[in-house]
Amino acid sequence: MDRLLANNTVNAKELGQGSSQAPALFLFHSLLSDRASFDAIVPKLALRNRVIVAELPGFGRSKAVSGGLAAVADRMAEAVKDAAGGRETIVLGNGYGGFVALQMAIRHPGLADKLVLADCGAAFSESGREAFRNMAGAAKANGLSAITDVAMRRLFAPEFQASHPELMRDRREAFLKTEPEVLQQACTALAELDLRGELSRVKVPVLVLVGEHDEATPPPMSIELAEMLPNARLEIVTGCAHVPQLQAPDLFLDAIGNFLVEGR
Repeated sequence: MDRLLANNTVNAKELGQGSSQAPALFLFHSLLSDRASFDAIVPKLALRNRVIVAELPGFGRSKAVSGGLAAVADRMAEAVKDAAGGRETIVLGNGYGGFVALQMAIRHPGLADKLVLADCGAAFSESGREAFRNMAGAAKANGLSAITDVAMRRLFAPEFQASHPELMRDRREAFLKTEPEVLQQACTALAELDLRGELSRVKVPVLVLVGEHDEATPPPMSIELAEMLPNARLEIVTGCAHVPQLQAPDLFLDAIGNFLVEGR
């Protein structure tokens, strides 16, 4: 069931067969994908939790917002407040969604009781920043089709792409539906981002996950993030790249299972 949150600006799908007191689990998707990237794990998660799969601002039916990543995080904070209903709240973000979730936790302490940050970090290396600048420039000059191959490589290793042609066709189609201006603004924001000086403000338990072969947000970024957060642990998902929940859903669910229930 879809519902509109944050004064009708954020579209989200809500599922769940847990009890009325089950934690609300919010899923934030990556920049180069959409909320369907969680489809393989939602059914099992919904057995225990109320699961709210949001479309981030500017994606799908969610309205875009100006003001950079901080404004995106503020908009999503409104959505979380609307849907959580005062119950325990867990936010899981993948890639760009992880950066949004982290910024939200910094700007709105106490909003989430736990965080799962999958394949993100606190700041990119200079080469990582340059990659986002190049993507934004190429998309502006030539459209999203000019960077589709690059985008897919940042999500999946070539071997995985070759052995999953139908999935890759679906992921390419989803990427090409992204609003070019939204993508360009997000790339610019990520190229400038550095949250390292604010990580000490995140007091809640955090599970930091990263795919072993992630090229978009390489493991050293997640290692640094886990080391700098006050209450975090790191898990590397073997054999996976930037969207492990799509590439190896059972492995991903195993990696987050105890943390969702026990916070460890």
